[in-house]
Order: sequence, then structure tokens, then C-alpha cells
Amino acid sequence: MRRRMLLRRVSAVAQKAHKKKSYEPAPLGPLSAAAKIKEAQYGAENYHPVPVVLASGKGAKVWDVDGREYLDFLSAYSAVNQGHCHPKIVAALKAQAETLTLSSRAFHNDRLGEWCEYATRVFGFERLLPMNTGVEASETSVKLARRWSYAVKKVPEGTARVVVANNNFWGRSIGAISASTDPTSYGGFGPLAPGFDWVPFGDAQALEDLLERQAERTACVMLEPIQGEAGVIVPPEGYLAKCRDLCDRYNVLLTFDEVQTGLGRTGRLLACHHDDVKPDILVLGKALSGGLLPVSAVLADSHVMLTIRPGEHGSTYGGNPVACRVAKAAIQTLVEEDMISNARDRGAELEAGLRDLVQRRDVALDTRGRGLLRALVIDPDRVDAWDVCLALRDNGLITKPTHNNVIRLAPPLVISSDEIKQALAAFDTALAYFDD
Repeated sequence: MRRRMLLRRVSAVAQKAHKKKSYEPAPLGPLSAAAKIKEAQYGAENYHPVPVVLASGKGAKVWDVDGREYLDFLSAYSAVNQGHCHPKIVAALKAQAETLTLSSRAFHNDRLGEWCEYATRVFGFERLLPMNTGVEASETSVKLARRWSYAVKKVPEGTARVVVANNNFWGRSIGAISASTDPTSYGGFGPLAPGFDWVPFGDAQALEDLLERQAERTACVMLEPIQGEAGVIVPPEGYLAKCRDLCDRYNVLLTFDEVQTGLGRTGRLLACHHDDVKPDILVLGKALSGGLLPVSAVLADSHVMLTIRPGEHGSTYGGNPVACRVAKAAIQTLVEEDMISNARDRGAELEAGLRDLVQRRDVALDTRGRGLLRALVIDPDRVDAWDVCLALRDNGLITKPTHNNVIRLAPPLVISSDEIKQALAAFDTALAYFDD
């Protein structure tokens, strides 16, 4: 596959046979156009959405405000794993919203302990710290690892280091962008927070070399099992296990950010389960609520979690009764309806279809991923991935590029085999336009 990609590029450069082709999308319907104008007039401009204005969703499908139907192949960046508006999760939301919505952590509520007990049993940890968004949970995990390093490992106060991988992504907070290697994330927002070190993703030897030099000051190694925002980058086989061994050897915590890869997305409950590796700290979010509201969590065993004491960390909404009840229903639904197996099986069908497209369509260079987290790599010399996504929209499928020439594919885990075929047909038609 790599040789084929190189041959295509050499041919294109040497012969200058192909001119980059753009795409003019169909105009929006009148209601969509009006909604888009209003958002542009009154909203901030920190996003560049695909031009579609969604109004409703069910399962793997969504409809725009003008009634046009689409297959959702982004799932709100993997937040809608259980499908749009799953009735069991919606019922849990409604029931709790009519009883008690918020108590704050100034008082106990009758849902938090039940949720913590359920989640710790499902994921195999002793303790859960509830938060709201994925980036909040990731920030919390960094605080927790640092606190552990000072309280248990006896790292000198103020010197703890956190190791992350190049091209990581865990949000847009000051902490997250300080850990980023992407100038579009951190540029123009300094001064940035200190205390991070970087290693190439997938390179266990580089991690070992770094820990050999500074393990005594390192609190944790924080990784995504698969890098989603970077373009669905799957590490080499055995990489996560090697990282686990290195962290054990050097007395460093291992944190897995499974906000995007967790909860069945890759065909296992957690992506790290493919490698039979358990982290010391687990970060979850997105699909933890089935896409109904922000819910996130940090899980760890007591010897790590209890280093943070009362008054040292918190959240007004974290652990609220609605979030707890919805999150429990979301995980129960995921497990009881066997969505994880469906992700594995439909993911295999999607992979086979994408590989066929890569063989037949010149603008498609490669595909990669696991389960229902996939990427299609587009030849940037021939077309922008953005234009391919516009063509896909006009063929009844919506998704979005990441890192310029990569199209991320992450449909809800409830997607059917027929809907996979429908999606592949949409890709074939869209790619054929750019092959002409």
C-alpha cells in the first residue's frame, strides 16, 4: 500500500498529468440557508462546519431542517455511539429531569454512588471521579497524576513531568494546548503551561530513552490508544504493552485517554483491550452519555485516586443526578444491545469496502483504523478532503476531514450492514467525480 502511494505521487509530479479538482456543492435548502446565516451573524467563528443544518436524528441517520436525510459518519466525534436519540437513554434523561437535576457536590445525591459502583465494576477500577467534558476529565487526570507523584513517589514539589505523544489531542483548554504539538492549537494563545515532554507516537524506544533520563521526575505517560484527531493513527502491535512495561519498570503512571476510542468504538469496550493492557488512570467522555449531555469520568484505583483530598478538586455539575442516570443507561444499552460486536462486524465490512475503493479510485490513497473508527486518506495533489466531504454530503453522507487530507469515518455503532453498503456506494460516487 505504501509503495502504491509513492508510485502515485511520483507519477503525478513527474507527468503533471492531474490538475487539482474542486467541487461545487448543491445549494442549501431555504431553511438551512437561513439558519446558517443567523449563526454566522451572531455566533463565534471558532468552527468551520460542513454546510448542513441538522434538525433531527435517529439511529445512524440525521435529517436537516429542510428534511434531507443523511448517514451520520462522524457521530459528533464519537459521542453518539449508541445512535441518535436512543429511546432507553432518552427515557432515563426524562425520568431524572422530572425528579432532581442538580444538587452540586455540596450534598450527596441518590444517583452518584450507584453510577460509580456500576462504572467501576464495568471498567475494572476501584474509584471514579465524575466530570463533564472530555477535556475536563483529561485535565483532572493530569492533576491526579501530579498529585500522586508528589504524595506517593515523592517527586519534589513543582517539578513533576507529564509525557505525551506528538500529535496528541485532548481538547482546547490551556492545559491541553500546552501539551499539543499542533501550532493551530497552541499558536497565539501563550504563555503555555510547563511540565510536558513529548515522544513520537508508536515509538516505545523513544519513551524508554526519555524515562531512562528523567523517570524520577515523571508522573505519568498519557496516551490515546489510537490517535483520532491526528488522523486515526493506529500504533504498531505491542506498543501499548511495551508502554505498560516501561511505566511499571520506572514507577510511572500510565494514563489512557479513551474519550474518543472507548465505549465500543473500536470493536472492544475499550481500545486498550485489544492489547490486553490496563492503565493506571482511564479517561472517558463523549459516548458516556450516548450524546445526550456532557458526561465524563476519570477512573483509577484507590492508591492513586485518594491522593486528592476534599476541597482540592471539584465541579458544580460533575456527578449531577441527570448525568449519573444517563451515563448508567448509556453503558447498559451499549452492552445489552451488543453494540460492541456490531462495531467489530460492521467495521470489518467497512474496512473491506474502503480497501476496495483504494484499489479502484486513484484519489483514495490508503485506509486505516479499527472497528468503526476508520480513516480514508485522500491524495492532496488531486483533491482536498474537504471537497470530497462536500460531495459526500450531496450523496447522503456527512463527515469531516481531519488534518487536511484524511477523512475520519465514525458512524454510530448501531449502523446496519445495509447502511454500510449505502455509505460505500456514496463514497464510490463521490470519489468517482474526482477520478474523472
